[in-house]
Order: sequence, then C-alpha cells, then structure tokens
Amino acid sequence: MRSRFLLLGAVTALTLVGAVPAQAIVGGTESTEAYSFMGSFQPGFPAPPRADGHGCGVEVLAPQWVLTASHCAGKNPTGARTGVPRGWKVRVGSLDTTSGGEVAEVDHYYRLATSGDEGGFWGKDVALLHLKTPVRAEPVRIAAATPPDNSPVRIMGWGMTCDDSKNPACYPTRLREADTVVQPASTCKNASPGELCVGRRDGSVAASNMDSGGPALVRDGDGWALAGVVSGPDGVHAPTLYTDVTKHAAWINDVISGKVVPPDDEIPNVEGAVELYGCVGSVVRGPAAKPDDPALLLTNGHCVLGERPAPGAALVDRPADRLAPIADRQGYPQATARANRLAYATMTGTDIALYRLDKTYGQLAAEGAKVFQLGSNPVRAGDPLTMAYTSERMNCRAEAVVPHLREGGYQQDDSIRYATSAGCKPWPGTSGSALLAADGVTVAGIHNTHNVDGGQCTVDNPCEVARDGTVTSVRDRGYGQQVYRIAPCLAEGSEVDLSRPGCALTGARG
Repeated sequence: MRSRFLLLGAVTALTLVGAVPAQAIVGGTESTEAYSFMGSFQPGFPAPPRADGHGCGVEVLAPQWVLTASHCAGKNPTGARTGVPRGWKVRVGSLDTTSGGEVAEVDHYYRLATSGDEGGFWGKDVALLHLKTPVRAEPVRIAAATPPDNSPVRIMGWGMTCDDSKNPACYPTRLREADTVVQPASTCKNASPGELCVGRRDGSVAASNMDSGGPALVRDGDGWALAGVVSGPDGVHAPTLYTDVTKHAAWINDVISGKVVPPDDEIPNVEGAVELYGCVGSVVRGPAAKPDDPALLLTNGHCVLGERPAPGAALVDRPADRLAPIADRQGYPQATARANRLAYATMTGTDIALYRLDKTYGQLAAEGAKVFQLGSNPVRAGDPLTMAYTSERMNCRAEAVVPHLREGGYQQDDSIRYATSAGCKPWPGTSGSALLAADGVTVAGIHNTHNVDGGQCTVDNPCEVARDGTVTSVRDRGYGQQVYRIAPCLAEGSEVDLSRPGCALTGARG
C-alpha cells in the first residue's frame, strides 16, 4: 500500500500512516445555515484530542444510516470491517459540534474496504454507520454520476484550522464550508482510480485534518447531492483526495435496503492489553501483591515518555502522567487508570518499564479489568508464547534463548527469539506486548524489537551475539525479553527495591 496520510482525528495514527501537516480550510468561511444531512462523528474511543469529541464528518443517507470514511470506522480497537462499536455517536443537523441538531448512538458499522484488502483501499474509503434510533434529518442523495473535471463543489467540516494539536483554538466547533472545483485527476499525483481530486491546485482551498468523511457536494436542482467523502491529502500545498461515492452507490444502497447484510467479523479476545499509543502494556501483579497495593503496568524501557534510560543505567522512582486504558475482550476500555509514577525502567540486561497506577489491584478487580500474573521462571527454547497486542493475539514460540542481543548501543541478555511463522510477525507499534505463557494468565516475557531491514546492531536492527562473540542479524527476526528477574525486586506497596536479596536488575545494590 502506498504511503499516504489520512485526515483522521485521533491522538495517533492508529495503525494508519502518520500525521499530516496542517491544511486549514483556507478560503472557507463559517456556515450560516445548517445542513440537515451534515453531521459530526464523535467516536468516544479512541477519544479525539479535542473537547467537543469530533473525529470525522458524516452524511445522513436514510433515517438510520450515515456515511463516512472507512478509516474513521477503523477506529474500532481491532480494525474490524464489520461489527458493533461502543460509545460512538453522531450529531447531525447542527452548525455546532457541541449543541443543537439530533444526537444518535451508532450500533453497527460496515466498512467497504480496510487497509489489508488485496484489492486496495484507496478509492474505497467509505463506511456506513447504522444508528440505534432514527433521526428526522432530511437525507442527502448520492449524485447520479461522477462530477466532470472543473465541476463546482462545496466542501465542509469541522477540521483543524491551525497545526498546533495542543491549542484548543485550532479545533473549531462551528461548521466551515468552501466552494471549489473538481480538478482533473492528473492534478493529484497520488490519485487512485475511484478518487476525486478536490480543491485549489495550490491547496489554498482544501479539506483539513479531522475532516475525514466530510462531503464534496454538487448541485442537484435546488438542493445538494453527495459526490465524494474526504479520504486524505495529496500532499502539502495540494488538493484533497475524496472517495468517489458514486462508484459505490450499489453497495451503499444494498446495505441500507437490507439486500446485503455483511456478517460481523470475528473479534479476537484482546482482554488486558493496554494501549500506550505507539507501544503496548499490561497490568501485572507479583507473587506477593496484595489487593490494596497500587497496580503495576509493564511495558518496555524504550516506551517510556521523555528521557530514556541510558546504556548501563536505569530510571528509578520518577514522576509520570500516562493514561492506561485496560481493554476488555473486544478492545474497548474495561477500566481506565493513570500511571502516576515510573517505578523502574531500563534497556540494559532487559528492556522493561514498570509504572505504578493510581488504582489498586482490588479496585481494578472490582471494575472487571484483566490483571496478569508476573512470571517467575525464565522462558526456554520451545516454550509456546502468545503475544498480547491490542488488536490481536499472535501465536509465537520461543525458538531460542540468545546470550546477548545488541541494538543501538544497548545490550539485553538471555533474549527470546521467536520462531518464524505466519502467526508471529511483530511490527513497529507492538513493542511492550506481553508474551503470555500457555496458561494465558502468566506474563512470561515481553516483546521489544525485531530486525527491520537486516542491519547489524543498529537502531531497529538488533543482532545476536553468541557466547563465542559471533554476531548474527536476520531481517524480520523478532525478539522478546525475560521478566523473571522483576519479581525478586518488588517490595510492599508495589515499590521496586533494588537492594532486595536476589534482585539482579540493572542498578541492583543487593
């Protein structure tokens, strides 16, 4: 799949492709009259980084159906094509994302395409959301045909108006619109079949980040018809790419009419995974943990925010402030805690970080959150392992325990090499995933790296060092770290005490 940014309103890319420079709807103005069919999709999880909860645009096509971009519905935790969401809603028929119009809960989503489709994703970036209750808003019709080049279109949305994601002023709550044209496809260098190139050639009128799913409208008598929905930018200072919805009118109409009812995807059990946005974690308890002890969150040392531990060193008892949503079976938060202390982190000897949470084991148990047992025995060659990622469970096996693993100036010892298999192929973003033992409740190890391009001992290219000093690096080979050294260092109250007898973590004073 070619690299292209999506105009998605989430904290991170969520398995999509990076962040996009700001493309404020310049040349546009605040809308003075509401469009009954225009709406704001407010997914709730993952929560967009704005107070109004807006993530994408939607258009009402029928009393219980709205259309948006597929990558907007891809915000479901496991990236499923079809399924039942949690906490999704739309506000339609209002100029403002915070008040007015009608609010309805989304109870089902149907995505035409996903990023893993062999037939491609671009040009098929559309999804239907079914509403739990009907809305009274007057629907918009789908245009009868693809608008010709240079056709006038109207675009609109609540996308960002500046590029500072931490500045509330960059997130308008009032609908904005602009009149522009459909450019020839050749104007957009990344246009795929089934896409419209919309906006001024220099990008001075274009859709903005968090306008995904928003409409390109053409005149239909005295009203409007929907020709396209925002998919992503063509680049900086360039028009925007819209999926041509006229190409998918048959699929849309078949789903809305009930002629075609796509089956729900089978959702993997991802209970207990903690989304750390770029890394993964899990809540673990040591053998002597008590219900009133603060819970501990385990992830990689290289996943800490801010300063990483230096080679040969550890970070101990540092302030922290990090959200920890603990997933239920379908990946939605069963409970949410906050990491308020970095108890320990190192990338030497092993690659681990332990955060103390603001909730106890007893509190998490009362909320039904999954807590894993921290393993006390080393992983051995041949041991079955399950990699607990946020959207799937990967079936792995320990192929070998290698004496030393080196990467970018760090060295870990007794590292776990996975056997190469179709079911165990980690990628960037899986760092910190728990490696579960055969019982499914014991964290036996923690995934931390894989060799990206065959390089030797460089960042993202770990190499094995044998006892005789032989260095080996193999592209795509994945590795995890042992965790059995952690338990001897845990004291009462979930404190890490490096002076305890038997503690052998980096920095130990015992």
